[in-house]
Amino acid sequence: MLSQPISATFDIGDGRIATIETGKLARQADGAVTVRQGNCIILATVVANKEPKEGQDFFPLSVDYTEKFASAGRIPGSFFKREARLNDYEILTSRLIDRALRPLFPEDYLCDVQVLVTLVSSDAEIMPDSLACLAASAALAVSDIPIKEIISEVRIAKLNGGFIINPTRSQLTETTLDFIVAATEKNLMMVEGQAKECSEEELVEALELAHTAIRKQIKAQEELRDKVGIKEKRDYKKPLHKEELQQMVNNAAKDKIYQISRSGSAKAERSAAYDALKEELVASLGEEALPEDKKLVKKYFEDLKWEVVRNMILDDQVRLDGRKLDEVRPLAMEIDPLPTPHGSALFTRGETQSLTTVTLGTPLDELLVESAAKSDYTKFILHYNFPPFSTGEVKMMRGPGRREVGHGALAMRSLKQMMPGSDYPYTVRVVSDILESNGSSSMATVCAGSLALMDAGVPIPKHVSGVAMGLITRPSDNKNAILTDILGDEDHLGDMDFKVTGTREGICGVQMDIKVDGLSMETMRQALEQARKGRLHILDAMYNCVSAAREDVKPHAPRMVKIFIDKEFIGAVIGPGGKIIQEIQRETGATINIEEVGSQGEVSIFSPAKEGLEKALSWIKGIVAMPEVGETYESTVKSVMPYGAFVEFMPGKQGLLHISEVSWKRLESMDGVLSEGDKVKVKLIGLDAKTGKFKLSRKALMPKPEMNKPQNGNNAAS
Repeated sequence: MLSQPISATFDIGDGRIATIETGKLARQADGAVTVRQGNCIILATVVANKEPKEGQDFFPLSVDYTEKFASAGRIPGSFFKREARLNDYEILTSRLIDRALRPLFPEDYLCDVQVLVTLVSSDAEIMPDSLACLAASAALAVSDIPIKEIISEVRIAKLNGGFIINPTRSQLTETTLDFIVAATEKNLMMVEGQAKECSEEELVEALELAHTAIRKQIKAQEELRDKVGIKEKRDYKKPLHKEELQQMVNNAAKDKIYQISRSGSAKAERSAAYDALKEELVASLGEEALPEDKKLVKKYFEDLKWEVVRNMILDDQVRLDGRKLDEVRPLAMEIDPLPTPHGSALFTRGETQSLTTVTLGTPLDELLVESAAKSDYTKFILHYNFPPFSTGEVKMMRGPGRREVGHGALAMRSLKQMMPGSDYPYTVRVVSDILESNGSSSMATVCAGSLALMDAGVPIPKHVSGVAMGLITRPSDNKNAILTDILGDEDHLGDMDFKVTGTREGICGVQMDIKVDGLSMETMRQALEQARKGRLHILDAMYNCVSAAREDVKPHAPRMVKIFIDKEFIGAVIGPGGKIIQEIQRETGATINIEEVGSQGEVSIFSPAKEGLEKALSWIKGIVAMPEVGETYESTVKSVMPYGAFVEFMPGKQGLLHISEVSWKRLESMDGVLSEGDKVKVKLIGLDAKTGKFKLSRKALMPKPEMNKPQNGNNAAS
């Protein structure tokens, strides 16, 4: 017999009620809940192994968010008609949950944990990604899996000058700011989103309002947990620890790690020195040392390095590469390094380098973005590639991982804020290949992408740059250090890392992960202001490289133009069975795409040659142009009849040149007068009221002959 479900409700805002329920579905999972708002229902389950795997030395958390197409009454469009690998939207939502949940688990908890979040019922207006992390956290809250705190996640957007929590799908199309924020009762944990050049103060205000809304959701989870009655979290096996080994490592390596860290050497040299010291410590144990002791020494070495470098930065105000805290690494950039792509740029910042290309395509190249609730097309695509050689490693080359998808999405959202509107005819694909990486390759992608777009002649009005920031804190003496343009090592050892992109006027994108308790909004403001200065420094260098987009695309780039025609002319351009449009494409070499947009037809003409584009454009304009009575046209004879000739005087428009209008001289027949294919100039003299056919005249363009004057009889007699 099914047990009675237990639920808790809360008001998202404006009277919108959401319900969290447990005890009805997936009862063999360690924790399972559903979250419902409107018709949107999300099922979240969490299961953890009781014991860690033998030799496990990291926390194996896996988070997967999936959308069942049946949730929206749809069948997947794939060949197998079933859900396959996660799409990019599902991966990005999974990352949002993962990044928020991961810091909640104890540092010494190494058991496998699997969080599965599934959209089982879809609502056309409710965005499920803003409820997914709430569901995952609630499933953990009602389980006995050890977590330190309850969290939740909301979307905050700015609409018509005011902020709104969890806007509808329709409202999102009109917003100027859109962020997903995760937090505990006291602290922000994660921020991700985009804005149309918002100010730093606007961002802080949005975060504060989002945190207030999150606290309501945390209270609802606590209420549900208390109703369920699970109080004690399970005990778990702690990792092996040997105090004497840790002390040996600290005594032997602390000063040496400090010397290496203060050397200001390059990444490869610094890593080699760290590795040599680590191996020296392992070797000091002797050949008969236990494998577990060797493993512990390596762990204690990394822990000590983390502590030493953090203290060096806080106390000496010196970074691993010798820079000041607010200093950006040396910049080098160029546009058009590759001759064939439609646009390209090479951007280097320190030991991070992106080679980025831009390809211009037709509307037929648009990307279908499919989710359970809707399918849509996008004309702006950005792909980010991170090959192993960029970090001097050897790895299997597989498809893009979650990291690549996440970094690419951040760069795409940032650059999209400056992309031209829907009337821009091209589909644009940006590809960033990371050739070197030591910190913030996603921000290098934003900078290189902006440069390459301008090189390609895409009319973006401003450059967008990005900088990755770090924060190191020491609560014992309230010291903190904000780092501009962080290295890979600094990313690992910091308490917060956040990436901010934008123009000179404001922020376009943010990705932030916070790992420290009690981060004040004042510290956040300081970090954002330092990020702004770093962003402006990089923008100055980018404008020195190229100050504005090319006025035209490159000579070898495809040409494209878009025009709008009256809906009634779509059939005339296409012709019966596609005859006319096929003829235009065949004769001009252009590709033509026609779509119905409201009361108009959107015609996109794409051609590799300028001449073909102009010919196709002129042809179509001729078809849709309205003939004017009294105008003169150059026409072509299409057929000859006994009573006259049918001539095409405009593309797709024919009229009758009646035998009586061919010449001022009376003609008995058309034999020998006109032949098919002849060019003849005609004048439109009228429109037959009954048939709607055009009436043409040739003789109206000829001089009218004078009549013979009668002779005067008197003159003849004389």
